[in-house]
Amino acid sequence: MAPLTMCLSVLLLLAFSGIATSQTIVETLPGWNGTLPFKLETGYIAVDDLDEVQLFYYFVESERNPIEDPLMLWLTGGPGCSGFSAMAYEIGPFSFDLHYNGSIPNIIMNPYSWTKVANIIFIDAPVGAGFSYSTTSEGYYTSDTKSAAQTYTFLRKWLYAHPSFQGNQLYIGGDSYSGLIVPILLKNILEGLESGLRPRMQLQGYLLGNPVSDSFIDVNERIPYVHRVSLISDEIYEAAKTNCSGDYVNVELNNTLCVTALQKIKDCLLQINLAQILEPQCAFASGRTTELEWDLRVREASTMDYLLSESKLPELPCRGYTYVLAYRWMNDETVRAALGVRNGTVENWVRCPKALAYYTEDITSSLAYQKNLSETGLRALIYSGDHDISVPWIATQYWINALDIAVFDEWRPWYVNGQIAGYQVKFMNDHFRLTYVTVKGAGHTAPEYKHKETLAMFDRFLARYPI
Repeated sequence: MAPLTMCLSVLLLLAFSGIATSQTIVETLPGWNGTLPFKLETGYIAVDDLDEVQLFYYFVESERNPIEDPLMLWLTGGPGCSGFSAMAYEIGPFSFDLHYNGSIPNIIMNPYSWTKVANIIFIDAPVGAGFSYSTTSEGYYTSDTKSAAQTYTFLRKWLYAHPSFQGNQLYIGGDSYSGLIVPILLKNILEGLESGLRPRMQLQGYLLGNPVSDSFIDVNERIPYVHRVSLISDEIYEAAKTNCSGDYVNVELNNTLCVTALQKIKDCLLQINLAQILEPQCAFASGRTTELEWDLRVREASTMDYLLSESKLPELPCRGYTYVLAYRWMNDETVRAALGVRNGTVENWVRCPKALAYYTEDITSSLAYQKNLSETGLRALIYSGDHDISVPWIATQYWINALDIAVFDEWRPWYVNGQIAGYQVKFMNDHFRLTYVTVKGAGHTAPEYKHKETLAMFDRFLARYPI
């Protein structure tokens, strides 16, 4: 190594010497008898100049071959949802036993965890999500772009603290609102690679599930979607399409015919579960819904406020009710101690806060970022649960088509255990490859509803097998 290069490496190591001021190897957890059958590490990493902003993470080693298997950084949606949500309800190694007796919830293993085939870092980002915190009020001021930049700092520091994983193939994944953040993060990583920043990341590609991508497309395509799945009649749809001229977002209030048509659509959807149209829309303290609330975080907050105030939980007939188990478990002092959570930093853990007080949504569309990514040598897997209204699959397909990438494998079914698990179409542009997959019967987000199928999809993607 040349003297100058060696000096630079030493300086970088010194600069990152306070990388993870706290790391905890978690061998057992409340609610589980015995030693955990997987390797779990938690910790904090400072991501600003003054070490005020501390991002919390959960790292689960691959259960197959952690040395050879890929490393994936996973961002959860929101903005503000905890990485633990993905870990416990979507792609992680355990979930909660629904037979709840009022004590601390028990955990059970997930046989279809994505950690069967990959090392995964689940991050609480942005600051204010999960157990991530700032020592100053100023540190909580963040945005889409700032969160992406801080997550990039987090990843660099994490890799410095874990040199044995610097050579692993790297993927960036996320779902829901992270559809806006991941492309910005990828831009930061690619610029760092071009500049020769260390550690040198072995970036291979990215994954996005039910991704929020464009504030107009995602919302506008809800109307044709609910017509396709027979939630509104032909007459109602045609009235909206004609009188709104196909624009259901930028509606002028004096266009009474358009406003009336859209109100009829809202009336049809009031009692529909927007995350998965076939599952029940469960009532809570306030009874029947009178206003259509598209933000799933707000809907959940109302439900949790009611359930957590009750001395006895209902029989958990609804998927959303099961989230209360995470609230009970994560706010238990013995759990926090086992996870290495710093005392006094976060009063109440929340899965998905209905809002972050100091968060600015400064990116309304990721399409320009996606277009730039399509000119790289990366591989992309984009997937959608086909029963999700909040980010309908046709919206995702719409912006993918707008990237103007050539189709090289046309729309066809994909299978798990001989059964159709959904449909896929593949795109190719020079060295870039993008596979778009629908997951049959899944909602927002797909892995929460279809564990087996999405693990098969993920495993095949990593192995470069046909999905």
